[in-house]
Amino acid sequence: MSASNGNLAALALAVLQPGFVGTVPPDWVRRRLGDGLGSVVLFSRNVVDAEQVGALTAALRAERPDVIVAIDEEAGDVTRIESVRGSSRPGNLALGMVDDPALTEEVARDLGAELADAGVTLNYAPDADVNSNPDNPVIGVRSFGAEAALVARHTTAWVRGLQSSGVAACAKHFPGHGDTHVDSHHDLPRITADRARLDAVELAPFRAAVAAGVQAVMTGHLLVPALDPQLPATLSGRILGGLLREEMGFNGVVVTDGIEMQAVAGRYGLAGAVVRALAAGADAICVGGEHADEETVHHLRDAIVAAVVGGELPEERLTEAAKRVGQLAAWTVAARAARPGLVGGPADGAGSAVGLAAARRAVRVTSTGGDVVLPLVGAAHVVEFEPPHNIAIGADTPWGVAAPLAELVPGTTGVRYTEGATPTDPGAAAVGRPLVLVVRDLHRHSWMRAAVDRALATRPDAVVVELGVPALVTGEVHIATHGATRAAGRAAAELLSGAAVMPGW
Repeated sequence: MSASNGNLAALALAVLQPGFVGTVPPDWVRRRLGDGLGSVVLFSRNVVDAEQVGALTAALRAERPDVIVAIDEEAGDVTRIESVRGSSRPGNLALGMVDDPALTEEVARDLGAELADAGVTLNYAPDADVNSNPDNPVIGVRSFGAEAALVARHTTAWVRGLQSSGVAACAKHFPGHGDTHVDSHHDLPRITADRARLDAVELAPFRAAVAAGVQAVMTGHLLVPALDPQLPATLSGRILGGLLREEMGFNGVVVTDGIEMQAVAGRYGLAGAVVRALAAGADAICVGGEHADEETVHHLRDAIVAAVVGGELPEERLTEAAKRVGQLAAWTVAARAARPGLVGGPADGAGSAVGLAAARRAVRVTSTGGDVVLPLVGAAHVVEFEPPHNIAIGADTPWGVAAPLAELVPGTTGVRYTEGATPTDPGAAAVGRPLVLVVRDLHRHSWMRAAVDRALATRPDAVVVELGVPALVTGEVHIATHGATRAAGRAAAELLSGAAVMPGW
């Protein structure tokens, strides 16, 4: 490789943000950090506990002191740092329901302290999408809500809280993934709103994030014809350069959503999507959720170099992208040095006290005036209905009400059903005992709704607990937690058991 191509290879490595497998840095990651790799991203597969993550990040910094260590930690249903037990903090929808920006800032600061203590310097959060479509299969409770001004003020608070702890925030998924019924992990969503609607709704939280000094913005793999009728946002110079940079004045790092997602890689190939994203104005390429190996990094590095040599990617654009990544790295070093001695909730054990208190504030109870009495009398039978797996959340992240309720009320039993495996009478085992029906996004799953209706027909005294978006309220007593985190499940269990009482209940 010539000296010129060697420099290009180092620049190419600087803009890649790969994942890897294992709880210690593989040898290939250590080598590539010496060759110019500027960032890595951690997933739940890299996390055991806080001590282990701290050792992992220290090992990375032994190779490159300013390496950016990113993580996708929304502190809600999407959690990596607490994936083993579920997040001990509420997610965005819960915080939006409380609508106390000071609380949102406190939760984000608490999370940021934990991440900073573990050596993480960039967090792919907050989710700044306005969830205006309740049937959205991938955003839902990850959004602060369905109203643009609310989402904007909580996005601002989250950015402020997280970055005050020395961790860079990353607002996502630009220009807005809320009004879609397609998951970009699987296909290309199309946002049909006109420009006036985009300005009023989708773009408002991102403008707020930029004004708040957010260090990074993550692109969404979205086709938005009002902005670019041809290319997805991640690959669109009109959207990344014209709108985000020039019109909105963002000067930080543009990070792509996972580049191997089918919305872009399925159409342009992995290397093709990487080169097009860089040419369009992206600065860092998130890769490695699936292709977490040295061969992929080599392939993408060489593809970027070849694109520059062949004239497909201007060298000055690659240089600019690497420079921005370097500036973010410098910000993280300075922020870590200047951060106050904050202590966040641990990634194991009891979790975040701040988070549990916030989750309790987000619980809402709706009663039709029937015979149901809270707290429940005696040990209950809990039936949990499990929706199809959401790849953004993770299949192994624990959730539910049965386990925390059993801790509070010994003798409580629980069962979980999926589509196609739900009995005709889901509550049959609850004869003589209180029945609790736990759902996630009941309005989106006809099989779940049918099962709940059958159970309520024979047990109208059953309590329904919704851990997703409470778009459909049913039952004599309905409890909405606005998320399925560990903290949310605990808050619901406390209410059911009498360990906590809602004001006015």
